[in-house]
Amino acid sequence: MAPGQSGIVASLKGGWGMVRRMQAMGIRPGVPITKTTSQPFRGPISVQVGNTQVALGFGLARRIMVEVPG
Repeated sequence: MAPGQSGIVASLKGGWGMVRRMQAMGIRPGVPITKTTSQPFRGPISVQVGNTQVALGFGLARRIMVEVPG
C-alpha cells in the first residue's frame, strides 16, 4: 500500500502471540485500515485503525494482509 491508501484487513499471518497483539491494537480481519506514513529502508510504518494511529515495525506490518479496492 502507498501512504494515504486504505483497505480492509483480510488476514493476519503469524502465531497466536502476534495475532493477539494485533487484535489488542484493533487490527483484525474485516476492519478498515489506512497507511499514513512509511520510512525508507524497512523503517517503521504508521497505520490508522479507526481513531487510533499506531506505528509498526516493517516485519510486523508485512504480516498484515490487506485487500485494497480498485
